[in-house]
Amino acid sequence: GHAQVVMNTLDFGMSPQQAGDQPRISHSGSSSPWGSKSSNSGSLSLERGIDAAVRQQLATMGHRIDPGVGVHGGYQAIWRVDNPRRYFGGSDPRKDGAAIGY
Repeated sequence: GHAQVVMNTLDFGMSPQQAGDQPRISHSGSSSPWGSKSSNSGSLSLERGIDAAVRQQLATMGHRIDPGVGVHGGYQAIWRVDNPRRYFGGSDPRKDGAAIGY
């Protein structure tokens, strides 16, 4: 989930709150650098808010979609911007927490 929040801020220009509010995906069940090699490609779990057309396109491409509704991640972030110095905060609505800084 955290990589998707960072990607949303850097690649799509979203604030920390906007980035974290976006629906996320999680991939599981395939090989990992820390475990044994898997014989399958795993599955994707998609949060609510992922468009039905995107779900269908992923399935058409051969991805196995997990029908369960997941909640992927939880974060709090403070983003500093210079000239002029400003701070933007974001807190994941999926979890308890707050972005607090001094």
